[in-house]
Amino acid sequence: MQALLALSRLIDGINLRVGRVVIWLTLLMAIVSASNAVVRKTLHISSNAWLELQWYMFGAIFLLAAGYTLLKNEHVRVDVLAQRLSRRTQIKIEIFGVLFFLLPASLLVLWLSWPMFIESWVTHEQSSNTGGLVRWPVKLLIPVGFLLLVLAGISHLIKCIGYLQGLCPDPLAREQAKTAEEALADEIAREALERDGTTAPPPVEAQSGRPQQ
Repeated sequence: MQALLALSRLIDGINLRVGRVVIWLTLLMAIVSASNAVVRKTLHISSNAWLELQWYMFGAIFLLAAGYTLLKNEHVRVDVLAQRLSRRTQIKIEIFGVLFFLLPASLLVLWLSWPMFIESWVTHEQSSNTGGLVRWPVKLLIPVGFLLLVLAGISHLIKCIGYLQGLCPDPLAREQAKTAEEALADEIAREALERDGTTAPPPVEAQSGRPQQ
């Protein structure tokens, strides 16, 4: 089991590095998007290549960050029933979900998308838009993104089993007490109350959907 936990740490390290790259890619995409809009409105110049670059970066952010998001336990969950169960039961449900839903679906997309990339690479597929970019890099993002998600799923599975054996921390615990949605709701409410000149109410209590030990 210790070897598997070491493999889990290695996978987590890969997804952490990818996540840090994606953070900067998000900033770069915002700059490209804003520049495209400014140039189009002020100079009445448009470039399909720059527009497609913007789309490609959006696709890269969405696909490459999937494994990182699973590592941070930030994927959307609907735990209406599971939140009433014990932590160990929740972990067992998590193992079932990874084995029979996450991994099969991700492996299927990975298997189907690889030939599509190979065909695009061999034929040197180009965009159908005038002045557009080559298509194989963006098609490569699909298998790479789902490979990272598969690896993250394997790591998560290992940590769930390790938790049941008392060998690692709770893999469902969030780094922050609040979800991103709860933090955003608190911030919006605080700004609205400041504009109204009233006192802000106490922040929303974190509802992770999982009982604490």
